[in-house]
Amino acid sequence: MASAAEQLASNLNFSAFAKAEELKKRIWFTLGALLVYRLGTYIPLPGINPEAFAQAFNQAQSGIIGMFNMFAGGAVERMAIFALGIMPYISASIIMQLMTTVVPTLEQLKKEGEQGRKVINQYTRYGTVILATFQAYGIAVGLEGATNVVTDPGWFFRASTVITLVGGTMFLMWLGEQITSRGIGNGISLIIFAGIVAGLPGAIVSTLELGRQGALATGIILGVIILAIVVIGFIVFMERAQRRLLIQYPKRQMGNRMFEGNTSFLPLKLNTAGVIPPIFASSLLLVPATISGFNQGGGNEWLTTITALLGHGQPLFMIFYAAMIVFFCFFYTAIVFNPSDTADNLKKHGGFIPGIRPGERTAQYIDYVLTRITVVGAIYITLVCLLPEFLISATGVPFYFGGTSLLIVVSVTMDTVSQIQGHLLAHQYEGLVKKAKLRGKRR
Repeated sequence: MASAAEQLASNLNFSAFAKAEELKKRIWFTLGALLVYRLGTYIPLPGINPEAFAQAFNQAQSGIIGMFNMFAGGAVERMAIFALGIMPYISASIIMQLMTTVVPTLEQLKKEGEQGRKVINQYTRYGTVILATFQAYGIAVGLEGATNVVTDPGWFFRASTVITLVGGTMFLMWLGEQITSRGIGNGISLIIFAGIVAGLPGAIVSTLELGRQGALATGIILGVIILAIVVIGFIVFMERAQRRLLIQYPKRQMGNRMFEGNTSFLPLKLNTAGVIPPIFASSLLLVPATISGFNQGGGNEWLTTITALLGHGQPLFMIFYAAMIVFFCFFYTAIVFNPSDTADNLKKHGGFIPGIRPGERTAQYIDYVLTRITVVGAIYITLVCLLPEFLISATGVPFYFGGTSLLIVVSVTMDTVSQIQGHLLAHQYEGLVKKAKLRGKRR
């Protein structure tokens, strides 16, 4: 009976998808935009010697540059026009979120609704240009400092590099906004998703090649595949987990009418901070390796020692990685969710948690519950991010997906699928409304 019901539901979804022309257009637009992004990752910067840059990149790819290269879909490795990727926009967005909690003017704009959000988005774009300019200039200077990488060093090369890289970042920001408005899913997230997934086939082929050569046992490869499926299922379960607080609204009288009180829920996600904590933690821990990669032969023994201790799979690296993930989980959750504002909004609309006095007591209770579930969320993110490190040190399997990448891929996939389902439901609802109108006219 259950299998028959599931089959019927899948047939209905397929038929609804076949008739949803608007959804098809959105999906095709999204795929076309992502194809444009992937093509841009193969267009190199002018004035670069590809062979010399490849040698310099191989020396520094173990640091933060390697992580940025993965997020940029290999554009850094090829030093393409999209080498900066969308990371400056994400950094500017995070900075603006932090500033809205400490700057009263920005905090007031945040409370003004749609109009205030537009102003904050405009400030975020300005911040993206500034961050991208500084990063692009640093890349230009770094390329000139490398041996035989730049064919004609000078201010012309620096200016052209800055203009090209900043223009690439702004184009990606615009492309992401177009995907969000005219396509399906969150455009910025899908661009990062496409960059990460683009290197997955090559990573699978290289792993299978190691198995064919006998460097990796077949049992280890099969075990890793099964473990990856289990971890993905675990991530999906934890990302959907919520703690729902019961909210009650009393009876209200408007004019001569009496409205009955109703109930609703305040959903608190188990992982409120998302993928920000592992991104911050891994970025900070990779800084020593990045500096060491740019200072080959510099004789800094202390920097070499720190880089060795903070290498992937080392005990000190795992300890600091776990501690920083837990810290940023609590820190970023405190930034994006304010229990006092939530309690005030409930009080304004007459809502209350049963057994809890409205106002300050409600804020304290929400903060108490949020702290408890954030502990579970921080443990979950730490386990997912440290599992690849343990496996790398134990088996030597060169994992392409780290914990951060896996979290991003699964989260973006879930969000995109839910939006597709939402469009299908909206299409089915519009069809039912049209049928009801036709029946009404016939009567």
